Amino acid sequence: MSLHSDMVEDVATCSNFKDVRTSNLHLDLEIDFQKKQISSWLDLTLKSQKDGLDLVLLDSHKTLKVLQVNEKESNQKLEFSQKPFASYGSTLAVKLTTAKQKGAEFTLEVQYEASTGPGVCWLDPVQTADKKHPFMYTQGQSVLNRSFFPCQDTPSIKARYSACVKCPPGLTAVMSANSSSFGQKKNRAGDDQCFFFEMSIPISGYLIALAVGDIQCLKVGPRSSVWGEPSIIRKAQAEFEGVVEEFLQTGENLFGPYVWGRYDILIMPPSFPYGGMENPCLTFVTPCIVVGDKSLTDVVIHEITHSWFGNLVTNANWGEFWLNEGFTMFGQRRIEECIYNKAWMCLEAHTGLALLKRHFEEEGDGPLTKLRVSLESGMDPDDTYNETPYEKGYMFVCYMRHLALREGEDNSVFDDFLKAYVQKFKFQSVVAEDLFDFYLEYFPHVKEQSLHEKQGFEFTKTWLLNPGWPPYTPDLSAGQELTSPVDNLVPFFTSSAQQGTFPAIETEWTTYQILHFLDSLAESSPLPAEGVKRLMMEYPFLLSSQNAEIRLRWCEIVIKNDIKTNFNDIRAFLTSQGKQKYTKPLYQHMVKGSEEVRTFACQVFSETKENLHENVREIIIKILQDAKLLN
Repeated sequence: MSLHSDMVEDVATCSNFKDVRTSNLHLDLEIDFQKKQISSWLDLTLKSQKDGLDLVLLDSHKTLKVLQVNEKESNQKLEFSQKPFASYGSTLAVKLTTAKQKGAEFTLEVQYEASTGPGVCWLDPVQTADKKHPFMYTQGQSVLNRSFFPCQDTPSIKARYSACVKCPPGLTAVMSANSSSFGQKKNRAGDDQCFFFEMSIPISGYLIALAVGDIQCLKVGPRSSVWGEPSIIRKAQAEFEGVVEEFLQTGENLFGPYVWGRYDILIMPPSFPYGGMENPCLTFVTPCIVVGDKSLTDVVIHEITHSWFGNLVTNANWGEFWLNEGFTMFGQRRIEECIYNKAWMCLEAHTGLALLKRHFEEEGDGPLTKLRVSLESGMDPDDTYNETPYEKGYMFVCYMRHLALREGEDNSVFDDFLKAYVQKFKFQSVVAEDLFDFYLEYFPHVKEQSLHEKQGFEFTKTWLLNPGWPPYTPDLSAGQELTSPVDNLVPFFTSSAQQGTFPAIETEWTTYQILHFLDSLAESSPLPAEGVKRLMMEYPFLLSSQNAEIRLRWCEIVIKNDIKTNFNDIRAFLTSQGKQKYTKPLYQHMVKGSEEVRTFACQVFSETKENLHENVREIIIKILQDAKLLN
């Protein structure tokens, strides 16, 4: 049965993936930290989709130097050229000496060098946690792996891969693969002192990931280990031991078998710009979630849920990113509801929707607040990244469940649908219409009653294509038993007249209650001077918390209330990590603040810019330039 995604267009790739498709690739990599360079051979196995194929177009990058291209079967050197495609990539055109007929398989051998491209990140020792050895990693999502290796850099193409990695003695390589070894396979040069990886399940190219550094491994579950630098590895083990397997088993009960074998976690250096990256079998996570009290381990629930939504069933192009993230947010919260309780899940979801609301307030309801983003030629998909596909996508999946469940039916009916959806489309890439067709087939009453076309709630016209706040918000009222104590306390800090006794929130409240409390205070800021004094006196732990989500919100309160005595709390937080989710909003708040905090923003950026990921650094530069604080 053909899919709508078979006809998909992807303006973010220059590859001719409709004419020829990747089925397998093998990387032979040698890592040179002194040159900050990867020397590599790529064996790219392709299958022609038409008769007379005489040209292969691949995604590449200006930082990727192609040295030669051979056809493996004939051992012939092939003509090739590189030319610009977009700001984020270039085209590698390879001319075949013999035209291929439909169905023919052949392998291109590409010798190349990758250096400091946006998807290949080199960290000097000072930029790592232990500050003793260099570190490198790749980040493929969404269109960055073309600076790591030539490829068909579109999520609509899935392939198996393997790799040999030669790195300096004393350093360890890890990859997003379901099997690995050292010293058992020789690389192209005949050296067996290298790491070998193999991924037997077809995945989209953006999920191929590599990291090399002074990292160690400790077990945290029957199929899970945590990796990290020596100074953090035991803290990370304590953080995740005993919880990862529960997350995995709950996910399997809800969405079907976990097909990937292992689920390991790599604690990244502080400059890693994301909360987590769902690389199969090896999630890359920010060290911010290693708090010491397991209060942010739910970040891993999100990445685990990608094992079904995103990695197994994938958006076919980046305009459909909500299919990855909206379903993952929904799945994450179903796991949370099963493990914790409904009130806890509703409070966490309420925090997420508050982030979406604040995003809309900051950015307005422009085209990037649509679920289906219309990517124009040359537009970098990374520039469209925001809370919309996550939280608005979550609300749409909640609405689909709302329509599907008839009176007396419980959540298990929709859970069964999600299992069937994953089973139907696993190992494939889809667009929204593929989902809608299957949904209406699975729930015929929705189609028969035209519930999906109800005016103002139409699946395509309203949900996919309308910008701004969605027409349906899920019922999160079960969270009120946790939010009510918070809401009752807030007036004591927003009104000078209020007096009373303050609860010991550090020990009695959940983390998400504290976040809700701080969000409420931030929304009401600037606070009365007396309210600020009370906050700092009654809850001094907020100033010293190591929980990054608490620190983010405390810094926002400091900025909005111009608490000059605590500006160093902002500096310490921005120095300790480079996560985009935390760094971007703080600079957005600072440039709107007092002259003192605006000046302070420039000072902190000057101090920390070299430790930021290239993409995050460019975002902050633009914020400062738009505020006329940088030329």
